[in-house]
Amino acid sequence: MKFIALLFTVFISLQTFGQEKFPDGTPIPDWFRQNNIVNIKTLGGKYRITDYGAVNDSTLLQTEKIQAVIDLASQKGGGVIIIPKGTFLSGSLFFKPRTHLYLEEGAMLKGSDDISNFAIVDTRIEGQSLKYFAALVNADRVDGFTISGKGTINGNGERYWKSFWLRRKVIPKCTNMDELRPRLIYISNSNDVQLSGVHFINSPFWTTHIYRCNNVKLLGLHIFAPSAPVKAPSSDAVDLDVCKNVLIKNCYMSVNDDAVALKGGKGPWADKDPNNGGNSNIIIEDCTYGFCHSGLTFGSESVYNRNIILRRCKISNASRLLWLKMRPDTPQHYEYILVEDITGSAKSFLYIKPWTQFFDLKGRKDMPMSYSNNVTMRNIDFKCDVFFNVSRSDQYQLKDFTFENLNIRAKDGKCDKEIISNFKWDKVKVNN
Repeated sequence: MKFIALLFTVFISLQTFGQEKFPDGTPIPDWFRQNNIVNIKTLGGKYRITDYGAVNDSTLLQTEKIQAVIDLASQKGGGVIIIPKGTFLSGSLFFKPRTHLYLEEGAMLKGSDDISNFAIVDTRIEGQSLKYFAALVNADRVDGFTISGKGTINGNGERYWKSFWLRRKVIPKCTNMDELRPRLIYISNSNDVQLSGVHFINSPFWTTHIYRCNNVKLLGLHIFAPSAPVKAPSSDAVDLDVCKNVLIKNCYMSVNDDAVALKGGKGPWADKDPNNGGNSNIIIEDCTYGFCHSGLTFGSESVYNRNIILRRCKISNASRLLWLKMRPDTPQHYEYILVEDITGSAKSFLYIKPWTQFFDLKGRKDMPMSYSNNVTMRNIDFKCDVFFNVSRSDQYQLKDFTFENLNIRAKDGKCDKEIISNFKWDKVKVNN
């Protein structure tokens, strides 16, 4: 019996040894490798909106009719709301427990460009919990929620973008929220969420905002907002806000702001607010990037992030590969970050500087210290203008960084290793 017990222990140890691990050494669960796209046949009844009075008309607002279909499906125990081929104009929609959204090929759910067609609700935006406009598609406390299909959710954002830039000309210090505009997708307080296959385009504001959710998969999405001829301001592709266990896989992201941004709260006492929190166990893999401000961004409203992986991605026309926004008015801790197996180009390879936009200590006398540690960037073949765009600051501490097996072609390849405590290099080639 002792021999059998020993064999069992060895078997378990071998399994654990062979299993992939997060940067802090904990095993990556099999959940991250089980990526079958949801089959809508398993999700209950089918509710095609054209069977309930909605019509293919890009100019006719149909919020009430589409919402009535969602409510009917919910009353009958749940099901799939199907958007058929055609264009259907709507304001904010609210999905209920056991309801799902499916867009057929050629289908377009188009957001209204009139902000009065979006409800004002208790929501979460830019690290704050407050009243603001709902998104086009909203799902709160809807475990198992899915959006799938080959169709498009179009935020129709051009009018909002133009209005934003006009306001900036008149009031240069106006904030993102001063110009009233909705997000495209907002999902909150939900578990086991899957978004797959759909095109998310032209969002007036953030494209996909996920708040307080666990076990979320974004698979094969196409997320786009333009940088020209009209820039789509703050059209982040994916904002993760107090989330755990998230997989972003096989997605295309090209937006006029950050591609994937980690949020969680801001302000001098952000770590004390129960509405705030950290993100952990996040994997972004096998994705392709077009224009964006950064491939992976920590901040600007972020408190704590741990076990974040960006891997096997192709990046082109980005401003930054990895961006750590260090807010001097917010206590932050970013740790156990891995960026590996990346090819492509960006203006900056690594970018770390104080982030002072809308700085406000709100009466706090001392400035909270921030930290980033255990950051590894390895197996990367990359072209950039600036390799090490990192500033020294008494507002944050950087330590335990590793650069390994890097092939960098940079216009400015200088690196001040003294900025980071315990900075390890192995097989790093920087060709000026």
